[in-house]
Amino acid sequence: MAEDIQQKPFVVKRIKKRHGGGHPSGVWKIAYADFVTAMMAFFLLMWLLSSTDAGTLNGVSEYFKMPLKVALAGGESSGGSSNPLKGGGKDLLERDGQVKKGDTRKQKEVIKLDAAKAELRRAELVRLKSLKQKVEEAIETNPALRQFKEQLMVDITTEGLRIQIVDEQNRPMFAVGRAELQPYTRVILREIGKTLNEVSNRISLSGHTDARLYPSGERGYSNWELSADRANASRRELIAGGMDDSKILRVVGLSSAVMLDKDHPFNPINRRISIIVMNKESEEAITRESEHVVEIGSQEQINKEKMENAAPQPH
Repeated sequence: MAEDIQQKPFVVKRIKKRHGGGHPSGVWKIAYADFVTAMMAFFLLMWLLSSTDAGTLNGVSEYFKMPLKVALAGGESSGGSSNPLKGGGKDLLERDGQVKKGDTRKQKEVIKLDAAKAELRRAELVRLKSLKQKVEEAIETNPALRQFKEQLMVDITTEGLRIQIVDEQNRPMFAVGRAELQPYTRVILREIGKTLNEVSNRISLSGHTDARLYPSGERGYSNWELSADRANASRRELIAGGMDDSKILRVVGLSSAVMLDKDHPFNPINRRISIIVMNKESEEAITRESEHVVEIGSQEQINKEKMENAAPQPH
């Protein structure tokens, strides 16, 4: 019996206590904390990238294109960029350094604005050339205008499309020394007025005389007043022909200040009516000038009222 007991080995069974799920308590918390930290780092990186200007982003990109070994020891870069300085340093070929995000946006806006203005000018020039062709065709095909084509001059200037009606030696547009239109001049202006409604551009009218002094009339009445009255008479006839009154932006009399034939100041072609279908640039320039005059007039009125209020009142 004693021998049987000695021959059987003793077996010790140890039972390890485990908590639910088979994992040590608290391990999942560490993993979750690592996950949350990684997510915070990711979103922080996204925020930094979205708020960083273009120049900084390009700098970071160029940095990672050049390994640290190349930056320190020199040699060829593994990236697509080429740097004339071995071992890093400022690229001497770079024209612009890093700029603020706001500066980049302003530069792009200026470029887009200039491109848009250039496109508008180009489109407007096309429209004016088309109108010029229509006016020239109307002069050739309209019997009422064809007989006066030698007195009609059509060209494009820096201000826009210019249509000029000039005098001939034996066929003046107006009565001598007066602003009364001849019957054939009325026909010409009315036919032109119908054509000008085809574009939205505003109109400028100017009257011109030759260098002869005004022969007679009221005291103080000169070629300046005569040229202005003739321009206004032409304006009324254009409107009578069907042109919209709101298209008129300026009516002036220039006397003999601007001549077609400067070498012969008494040449009949210096007596003329000039109709300009203005481009947007000329129209805006006149509008700004008018607004400036109004502002000056308003300021002068304010100053005058201040002086009157500051003056001592009689008792």
